[in-house]
Amino acid sequence: MSAKSKLLVIDVAALGWNLVSQRSDFQPTQSVFPALTCPIQASFRTAQTPASHGLVANGLYFSDLTKVLFWEQSATLVGGPRIWDDFRARGKKVGLMFWQQSMGENVDLVMTPAPIHKHSGGMIQSCYTQPYDLEARVNERVGKPFNLMNYWGPLANHKSSDWIVEATSAVMEMKDVAPDLLFTYLPHLDYDLQRYGPGTRQSDKALNLLLGYLEQLKAKAEECGYEWLIFGDYAIEQTKRGAIFPNRALREAGLFHKREIRGMAYTDFFTSGAFAVCDHQLAHVYCRDAAATSLAKETLLRLPGVAAVWDAQEQKANGMENPRSGALVAVAENGAWFAYPWFTDRKEAPDYASHVDIHNKPGYDPCELYFGWPPGSVSFDTKKIHGTHGNIGKGFEIAWATSLKLEAKPETILDLARSTQHWMQKQP
Repeated sequence: MSAKSKLLVIDVAALGWNLVSQRSDFQPTQSVFPALTCPIQASFRTAQTPASHGLVANGLYFSDLTKVLFWEQSATLVGGPRIWDDFRARGKKVGLMFWQQSMGENVDLVMTPAPIHKHSGGMIQSCYTQPYDLEARVNERVGKPFNLMNYWGPLANHKSSDWIVEATSAVMEMKDVAPDLLFTYLPHLDYDLQRYGPGTRQSDKALNLLLGYLEQLKAKAEECGYEWLIFGDYAIEQTKRGAIFPNRALREAGLFHKREIRGMAYTDFFTSGAFAVCDHQLAHVYCRDAAATSLAKETLLRLPGVAAVWDAQEQKANGMENPRSGALVAVAENGAWFAYPWFTDRKEAPDYASHVDIHNKPGYDPCELYFGWPPGSVSFDTKKIHGTHGNIGKGFEIAWATSLKLEAKPETILDLARSTQHWMQKQP
């Protein structure tokens, strides 16, 4: 049995082995493709690949709605049993703090951002918590509510992680709610790595802040009787070329259709032959029929920066076969990434394109990390993005560290998940 009866699991966004390879307190292992936030967190909590649990990207296309939705938070989106199911069945408590798809999860404690967007404009800052009064209790201990502006957008910075560290520490101290297994998430390292790339002054500063946060959490874990496990979900690499625009190419090929509203080009997925849902170095391409699939594959393979375009058989061979996957899956070359826009003239851009709007944009938009012009808008300049992720393999290992004595060295992040499950099995 472990020396301590509780375990704190810390997912650190973008903690790649390339950042800490000179430190003796971290070790490398492989992530799972696609190395993106939602797929990796779902893979850890199920110890399964995206082909099994169904979180094949941060955004999903729902064919019955003919709609793309990014960053949806329902736990039912993650298929399969959880690594903690038996643990909870024996009366143990599990908590999720700031993990994706945690709302409605079969756990005892949840804390995740859930702001209210007012019809008149503006936003009411709030977190969804389980139990209900947890938000007020944590806010009182931290001294202020969580600020979503620090979590994403042009103002995203280390203050998001700072608050989460304080909140996680507060939960571990609350004897009436402190779970036996607690998952938390530190996001800020990702922001400056995407903005500036690894090895820059800004990203080095973000890393140093992170290491301080980790020491703070490890000390609090020791104080409260927790073992700890830290892991990165993906490694960010330097971009080496401009963004790839698959939807522009599909539009030129006559496959992507637009709906013109006051001169703006909105999507028409109802009639489109093919469209790409872009997410960092991955794009799921949804096609109307076999002819559209063939033309889309031919079109995308001609784009500079595209490493592969997998059809159904190739997806199966690469562990991406799932009903939610596109008819095609496009993979970017190292150093390249997919941008969602189908428009080339800014005047054509839909209204949501110039705002931080992670739910309405049918693709991930890292340009939201920068302000644009006029004031109040976000940037359209993809050349400002200097870091990207999604690919795995040699050079893209993630970093991990733990106070647990593991029986075997983990080959992948799935092994780390199974080690967590094994720790739970050993608890009385």
